Amino acid sequence: MPAIVRRRPGKTPERSTYASFCLPRPTHRRRLARVTRGTCPSTARRCENVPVTTTILSIQSSVAYGHVGNSAAVFPLQRLGVEVWPVYTVHFSNHTGYGAWRGPLLAAEDVHDVIVGVEEREAMPEIDAVLSGYQGGTQIGDVILDAVARVKAANPAAIYACDPVMGNAASGCFVHPDIPVLLRDKVVPKADLITPNQFELGFLTRTEPTDLDSTLASVDQAREMGPSTVLVTSVLRPDRPEGTVEMLAVHGDGAWIVQTPHLPMKANGSGDVTAALFTAHLLETGDAALSLARTASSMFDLLNTTLDSGRRELQIVQSQDYYAHPRMQFEVTQVR
Repeated sequence: MPAIVRRRPGKTPERSTYASFCLPRPTHRRRLARVTRGTCPSTARRCENVPVTTTILSIQSSVAYGHVGNSAAVFPLQRLGVEVWPVYTVHFSNHTGYGAWRGPLLAAEDVHDVIVGVEEREAMPEIDAVLSGYQGGTQIGDVILDAVARVKAANPAAIYACDPVMGNAASGCFVHPDIPVLLRDKVVPKADLITPNQFELGFLTRTEPTDLDSTLASVDQAREMGPSTVLVTSVLRPDRPEGTVEMLAVHGDGAWIVQTPHLPMKANGSGDVTAALFTAHLLETGDAALSLARTASSMFDLLNTTLDSGRRELQIVQSQDYYAHPRMQFEVTQVR
């Protein structure tokens, strides 16, 4: 059974296994509906002690062919039992990595209108999280921040989970030059959870994270900007075993790392799925270590299934059981 290594300063690492890691946890939490006692405003019915599933407003891109943005994130979340309300920022034929695509980049005003329409249904109190990823322009960033403000006004317990997509160590920045600055100066300070890779973390904090200590220091700087939780999705320590990659989660006073095999592939959309799964698991459990273990397990099996298929696009549907029932095959180590 996979274990979490509990490490405390000045103490010998202590192993503790979670039986729940090998047992499916209920994805439907029973909780009080977040509305005034009496009647639900949109349905005029009694709603005390109504079972309510986690609800995520996901503002991301969409493609007809393949899986990136909402086209990558929505189905895995639904397979976990999450209610997802997708708002599209583009609707392309395919992702831009192919070099050619067709379809509209939706105007910021149109995206805003969709969100206002949801608000007019008096549905904002139901939202547990706003999730955003790639931002194609600064105006969309403003629309997302406005949506976050509207959701939090209706439900102060809601969180904003931001995947600050801007680039990676191999390619550098691949977004419009205004986007990284927008993310650093305006968007990330409003987020509760961010999911950068190591390269993006460095830009956000004006640091150069390399080893574990410097990465933790960079995360601490990122948390001082606003987010309380940081998931670093691709940690490449120089002293890691060859052929591995790591993810690091920092939440509350703790920090945890997980190591998985590095698969020889490029997988557009994998970051979108990672951010979605970790957000959903953290909302459900409040446990960053468990959320990290589940996410790492599901993501490795999704990527491995995709690699075995020989296909370029993520095998999102074919891997669905790995989201609902993670195998929990990787050890999570507490490093702080």
